[in-house]
Parts: sequence; C-alpha cells; structure tokens
Amino acid sequence: MPANPAFTGSKLSELTDHGGVRECLQFFTREKQWINETHLQICRIPAPTFMEQERAAWFQEQFRGLGWETSIDRAGNVLAANGKPPYVALTAHMDTVLSPRSKDDIFVDADRRFRGPGVSDNGAGLAALLAIARAWKSTPRLPEFPNGVLLIANVGEEGEGNLLGMRHLCRQPLASREIRSFLIVDGAGTDHITNRALGSRRFEVTISGPGGHSWSDYGVGNPVHALCRAVALFADSKLDSLPRSSVNVGLIEGGSGVNAIAQAARCKVDIRSESNERMEQLVDLLTSAIERAREQENLRSPGGRVTVKTREIGSRPAATLPEHSPILQYVRSVDSHLGIRSQLDCSSTDANLPLSLGIPALAIGAGGQGGGAHTPQEWYSADGRDLGLKRILLTLFLLLRDPAGGAPK
Repeated sequence: MPANPAFTGSKLSELTDHGGVRECLQFFTREKQWINETHLQICRIPAPTFMEQERAAWFQEQFRGLGWETSIDRAGNVLAANGKPPYVALTAHMDTVLSPRSKDDIFVDADRRFRGPGVSDNGAGLAALLAIARAWKSTPRLPEFPNGVLLIANVGEEGEGNLLGMRHLCRQPLASREIRSFLIVDGAGTDHITNRALGSRRFEVTISGPGGHSWSDYGVGNPVHALCRAVALFADSKLDSLPRSSVNVGLIEGGSGVNAIAQAARCKVDIRSESNERMEQLVDLLTSAIERAREQENLRSPGGRVTVKTREIGSRPAATLPEHSPILQYVRSVDSHLGIRSQLDCSSTDANLPLSLGIPALAIGAGGQGGGAHTPQEWYSADGRDLGLKRILLTLFLLLRDPAGGAPK
C-alpha cells in the first residue's frame, strides 16, 4: 500500500515539532567543523576494494566511542546498532576506486574544497554516517521508535567488489527477517533519488595460444589478434534505444614484446542495462563475438590454435523500487519540507541487491557538492552539507516511526 501523503506530512510535522528532533537537526549546523575534520580523517585512511580493513577498524572504534553496539561481520562490514530489531539500515560503502598514496593527497584547496581520491565517493557518505551516529547519541530526548536503527559501513561496492558487503548482508537471516529497509548514502548532492537499480554483468575474457617469434613462428594462432577481433565485433553490436544499455571494454592487455607472438591476451568487459533481459541478450552477443573471433583466427592459422576462457567477475541485478513505496514517499515528503528539488534516477549502487530481493531500498546523496569521482582530481564542497544531513535524518526517522519500516504494508 502507498503511504498517504497527508498522513506522512502529519507524521513529519510531529517529528519536526519534537524538541529532541530539532536539537538533533541543529547538530549538523553547529558541528560543521567536526564533521569536516572527520570527513578528511576518513579519506586519509586508504580503503581500496578488498582492502578496507584499516578503515573498518577505525570505524568500529568511532562507533564504540559514541556509545553504539558495534561489530564487524565476516565480510568486513562494520555494524552499529541502536534498539531492537526489526531494523531500518542506514548504509555507506567504505571502499574507493583509487586510494591516497599519502595523507597529503587529501587536502583542502584555496576554495575550501576537499581534494583527493574518494573525498566525494564515498567520503561524503561515510562522514554522513558518523555525523548521524554522533548527533543521535548527543541528543538524549529523541522519540521512541518501533524499529531499531542499524548503521552500516560496508565493503565491496566499487568495481570488482561486486557488492560483496551488501551481498553478504542480504544473504544472512538478519536481512530477510530483521532489516525492513535500506537507506543508502552514496556520494554528494541532494538532487537525486536513486529508485531504479542499473544492472551490470562483467566478464574477463582470456585468449591463449602457443606463442612464439614474430618472424620464425608467424602463422600460429595469435591471441592478441583474436582478442582485438572479438572486441571489434562486440563493439559493433547495435543497441536499441530502450531499454537503455551500454557495453564497454575497460581493460585490455597481453603479450611480452613487439617481436613476440603473445601466449595470452585478456580483456575485461562491462555490460549494463536497465533490463535484466536485455543484459542476457548482450551477454549472448559477447559470447558470439568471442566464438567468431576464435574461429576466424584458427581458420587463418596453419600452426597452433587459440583457445578461449570467459569468466564472470561481476553481476548486479537490475531492479526498480515501485513509485508508491513508502520509503520513496518519505524522501519526497522530506524534500518538500526542506525545499529540496530532486529527481528520480537510475544508477548502480548498493541498493541493487536488496531491491532485487524485494527489500525496499534507495540511494541518496550526503549533501554538499562533488565531482571527478574515480579520478585523482576528485573534489567535494561541504557548502550545503547540513541540508543533506537533515534530509537523511528526517527520512530515517520516518522509516523508524513506520511500524513496517518503509516496507509495503
């Protein structure tokens, strides 16, 4: 059942009239300096995908110091709980595509912008998580809620992490029985609500052959030639305008020298679509292109033949949160209250996993502004951050106040 807008507005008014809630909201403006310093401290702890342990240990220490019941699960996610299940989960991923080589790579420039790898994606989200944690524990007069809150700093969101942390959470009995919904904070801004999960399939393609000298062994199957042919055939695939889809070869490598026939060549392929069915069709096109390239190379090679091995290295299901879902109506109600103009969008985030399992989830930004994600030139401006934090907190409170925790009734 959809949330009633008038009822939601009434509940929001009750919350914003509560003295403890007002005090909690004021924390974000009053403690701007602490939030900014904490943000920089987070980003100076390297956390590339699969190597988040140091940052996880730091987060556990911070949560414990603020009075949260804290643990690290088998996947490496840091969990901080308050209250009893069922829970509403507020999450932000710890891992980054690039990492600072030293603490000096994370700095504040002359325009007061934070600079360095991961300062926006997802330093902004992680700073929001700790700001919520401290604001909550700094306010003793908060309302009673029927749901508990679970703060999660999770691993494995980026690249070949393949949503490792969220996948672990959603496979556990905890998710199916005790987590009613996921509010995910990823990156900066307040202008978007990600309610549609962009699906992806990722593959590593390796073509192998006997190798040899470029002159004396000319004619044997050449893995580089075969791989280049496969990439060209796949890149020529015509994509329909809808559902929106994309294909990309993001890495290609092989060989040992200009005068040597390679023994192996490999590439990594990213396929994305708003539709799971369309992704399957594109996977079939990739398989066909690889097989045609292998056959053509072996037909022209009187010597040793090439072989192919394809390995899936990532799979994120496409999914959609219904527009009548309570969790979406709560964010929209909060946006209206705060004067935020936002739009629905489609993106690949931690929300993919719970949405694919029917658990309500969406992703929003942490406030402020950011850009240059996944590059050494990444930046973040904290101007307007407090508005984003108020948005997160009020949405979280509405979810906690809902007996169903944002799940359809």
